[in-house]
Amino acid sequence: MFSIARKLRREAKTVGFVPTMGALHPGHLALVKAARSACDVVIASIFVNPKQFNNSIDLDKYPRDLTADAALLAEYDVDYVFAPDVDEIYPSGFCTFVDVQNLTDSFEGSSRPGHFRGVATIVTILFNTIRPDQAFFGQKDAQQVAVIKRLTLDLGFETEIVVLPTVREEDGLAMSSRNERLSADEREKAVVIINSLREAKRAFKKGERNAAAVAQIVKNGIAIEPLAVLDYVAVVDRETLQPVEKIGDDEALILVAAHFGDVRLIDNVILNRKQ
Repeated sequence: MFSIARKLRREAKTVGFVPTMGALHPGHLALVKAARSACDVVIASIFVNPKQFNNSIDLDKYPRDLTADAALLAEYDVDYVFAPDVDEIYPSGFCTFVDVQNLTDSFEGSSRPGHFRGVATIVTILFNTIRPDQAFFGQKDAQQVAVIKRLTLDLGFETEIVVLPTVREEDGLAMSSRNERLSADEREKAVVIINSLREAKRAFKKGERNAAAVAQIVKNGIAIEPLAVLDYVAVVDRETLQPVEKIGDDEALILVAAHFGDVRLIDNVILNRKQ
């Protein structure tokens, strides 16, 4: 991969990069299509990163089908698939980690200790290996996006972070590999998350600017569903992830995490003055 990346730079080819953990779904493929339309060469990685799992059961359950994923990427004209073994990324004696402070203290960071240290470390390794001109991520993982933007800036990577809107199922549920682990009943009821977010967004469009009131709309909506166990709802600045009291001109996010059985789902919507 180092050799290929050096060759592409010598040829002045623009490289688009889509990092994945496999278990590909249309959300990933939307990123691939965007990379394909913007760049000369598209590289996708498939690597289930053990350092970002704080639960070994979650890691063991994560779906893996490299053959099927690689075939799917080939259909979408991906030029290279980088699928390293764990010991290639984390060789014996590995002891260097990337820790993005402040942005990782709350929300997913507090619910999944060590998760973002693992994310920041693998993204740094991948960026250093591939040296992409653009890297493509989905808005569903809003906190991850903020962390990666920060590390890209702080560590001096010459990579533009491109963020695409969340890809959703027909009923609005954000696409995720975790959705496959929901029971039929849980899957049907999980749509309460996006329905509650949309209700709050409608209130914002009608003029509600009090963040606590907006968050309460989401809490009330999710509370109606007995199968949903709410983890958090927060209204925060999109870049800093700091809580806001009044939604102003800067873009804000409503962040949500909720459990359905043993499956934890996250989602968010963006609030901005253009709306």
